[in-house]
Amino acid sequence: MTTSDDVHAAAERIAGRVRRTPVLRDGATLFKLEYLQHTGSFKARGMLNRVLAAAHRGELPAAGVIAASGGNAGLAAAYAAREVGVPAEVYVPVTAPPVKVAKLGKLGARVVQTGNEYAEAYAAAMVQAEATGALYCHAYDDADMIAGNGTAGLELLDELPGGFDTVLVAVGGGGLAAGVAAALHGQARVVAVEPRGCASLAAALAAGEPVDVPVSGVASDSLGARRIGTLGYEAAVRTEMISVLVDDQAVVDARRRLWEDYRIVVEHGAATAHAALTSGAYVPATGERVVVLLCGANTNPADLG
Repeated sequence: MTTSDDVHAAAERIAGRVRRTPVLRDGATLFKLEYLQHTGSFKARGMLNRVLAAAHRGELPAAGVIAASGGNAGLAAAYAAREVGVPAEVYVPVTAPPVKVAKLGKLGARVVQTGNEYAEAYAAAMVQAEATGALYCHAYDDADMIAGNGTAGLELLDELPGGFDTVLVAVGGGGLAAGVAAALHGQARVVAVEPRGCASLAAALAAGEPVDVPVSGVASDSLGARRIGTLGYEAAVRTEMISVLVDDQAVVDARRRLWEDYRIVVEHGAATAHAALTSGAYVPATGERVVVLLCGANTNPADLG
């Protein structure tokens, strides 16, 4: 179980290596601009903590790191590996957005494209990690990853001293929601937002355990985990987290509104959190202060013109 103490330890470990991302205030709604993070997503926090913690424990081999990803976790793994001077190998589905694949190469990672979704890339990466002895860095179901991700929540506590009530967080594998929930324990709640086409947490909460779900839709490149992570599910149950669902059109509309209203460019996965508000899937109570966590921007903005 990831605790607030774990998140604080992660914050000390990655200090100076991640950006402190700002908050944009617009009336009662607040946006945490985490898409401005290194590599274009929150994943840089968790992956840096994962790699640095492994190095501290003497568990980081010369063979480097291996990750499977829809794109963002791979970018973070490549960035973290470059920070500590070891190689990175990243497995991504053939459906991964070209903008993410190209950026992986720029960060110096060896990129292997295989399978149509994250689960297939994950299986191939695990085989390679076993063969090479490289450190496997899970995209979300890892305690160090979750603690590092939670540092975004600690920043919110500093940035909003007047307090806030709720943070809307897009969920794929659950690593971000779990980390933020640990950081904010007893001070604010996390509400998960999922696309209907890849609702791994909602399905798990309904079944009473993590279960496989079909994966499809505009946000599946970043939120398309076939099954919620065990740690993410446990955190959701422990904190009585709810999940609200949005359809693809709501996600597309929210992404466009972020551009038209604020000139913010994010990927569909990040826009999913805002879609909860714009579609009415989540209606704040009177006086409720809501933070929308915009978690990533590795996207092609050509369709926003």
